[in-house]
Amino acid sequence: MGLKQHLSSDDVEAMIADGKTIVIYENRVLRLDSWLHKHPGGDKVVFHMVGRNATDEFNAYHSDEAKALSRKFQIGRIEGVWKNFVPPIQGGFFRTKDMIDEAITISSGSSSRSSSISSGSSSDDILTLNGIVAPKRHDSLDSMTDSEEVQKVTVVSPSVLEPPARTELMAEYDRKLVEHDLEKYPSLDYGTQTFITNRYRELEAMLHREGYFKCTYWGYGSECVRYFTLAALSYYFLQIKWYLLSATCLGLFWHQLMFTAHDAGHRAITHSFFWDNIIGGLIANYISGLSIGWWKSSHNVHHFVTNDPVHDPDIQQLPFFAVSTKSFSNIFSTYYNRLIQFDAVAQIMVPIQNLTYYPVLCFGRFNLHRLSWEHLLIGKGPRHGDAAWLRYYEIIGVIAFWYWYGYWLVYLQVPTISTRIGYVLVSHIATMPLHVQVTLSHFAMSTADLGVSESFAQKMLRTTMDIDCPAWLDFLHGGLQFQAVHHLFPRMPRHNFRAAQKHVIDFCKNIGMEYCIYGFVDGNKEVLSKLEDIAKQASIMAECTTHMKKEAMSGLN
Repeated sequence: MGLKQHLSSDDVEAMIADGKTIVIYENRVLRLDSWLHKHPGGDKVVFHMVGRNATDEFNAYHSDEAKALSRKFQIGRIEGVWKNFVPPIQGGFFRTKDMIDEAITISSGSSSRSSSISSGSSSDDILTLNGIVAPKRHDSLDSMTDSEEVQKVTVVSPSVLEPPARTELMAEYDRKLVEHDLEKYPSLDYGTQTFITNRYRELEAMLHREGYFKCTYWGYGSECVRYFTLAALSYYFLQIKWYLLSATCLGLFWHQLMFTAHDAGHRAITHSFFWDNIIGGLIANYISGLSIGWWKSSHNVHHFVTNDPVHDPDIQQLPFFAVSTKSFSNIFSTYYNRLIQFDAVAQIMVPIQNLTYYPVLCFGRFNLHRLSWEHLLIGKGPRHGDAAWLRYYEIIGVIAFWYWYGYWLVYLQVPTISTRIGYVLVSHIATMPLHVQVTLSHFAMSTADLGVSESFAQKMLRTTMDIDCPAWLDFLHGGLQFQAVHHLFPRMPRHNFRAAQKHVIDFCKNIGMEYCIYGFVDGNKEVLSKLEDIAKQASIMAECTTHMKKEAMSGLN
């Protein structure tokens, strides 16, 4: 295929049906199969863009060098308006070339069926394998119900049978969420979403011109003083045998450091792939014992499918938390590639999750260690290309961490077993505010799936919340309080978020969309209210299931 060859929607659909990884970028058709195993951000983010116009997502997360590299994978061009497909990883169905040709033949040969089978890119139907006409897997408001039905087939374990009444209650709750969002947010029609996209691109271009994407390195000066102070205090208290104070300062040191690791993971410090990974790995792996590669893999997917219960790993927190009733079924996580069951533990914990929210988050860091080791030992990160070296750099870093922290500090410096256990617990619990900050910006926000017709900018604003605080408290939040700004412009250095915020607020006013911002206390109240609402739904489901079982038993008797 020539680089300038025009490809139709049907051409792209047939290639995807044939297993090819096709993404649209700036009206260019990219085939990325040979790049998947080398992609530094992981293959999952690419899978979520298959069959879609990924221009805004691609530009938001990639450097000029990566954008230039994309031309290497171009196989053609598209003309006119591109109507997104639902990607295969999200349940999309794609016709093969033979199926498309058969549909065209039937359409041209039978006028009685011409209204239900069409062949162009504007087709609303597909011809399934058994010859039955069904809605095409392009996304639209009319196809959202079909998308939910596909998810029921693909994510619910065949061995689990849901009582009909319970399933209907969950579906009704989800429908109300979708209806609420459709009423609250701008229309999903092409004209409205194009307007939002154009305004977003204008804003991004202006911020680039004004230097908002340039790192203000002086901002890290005061942070380094804070890091050194906390580390020095931890060491001082260790020497005078005030072990719990030493552990507290160490935990606060880790808490503050991870904000810079977050910057490095987004390549927002030097904008160099190599140096930002060196910095991120030094902080996350060598000093904190966590995998920067795992974090990037998980966090990138979170940014692309924010707050989607089936696809976003950041809100897949069973058995302790659920922020969507979809979690009450056994959903198949497309990130973890496994079934996340609403098991017996979840049935106990979720109905009381608004009460256990803070206590459970105290132990969140232990789970990060588990996920980090799983990522590194299984080798989930890239094993080829420019990012292949990172896994070995990380493994050495985590081993070094457990040597200095686990052996030299906890084992050799802390005298008794009980004190050692206390030191480990306190140093890890002290990082709890970070877990609150991470969940605070998303747990209370929409989890409704409005489909792939929704623009990148609207989805980011709909699923994120900012936290209002005075400028002198910015150090405590580490930039995470500007989540809407960050999700719109993930490569922007966080020291520029506050200055950029006013432009984002103006942008929201211009497109007629709410800019969601709460104070820290009110934001926590919103999260607890959402958790309580889902907890009540879980209790209702449990009562419904119990009632159905009793009826079934009485019927047998």
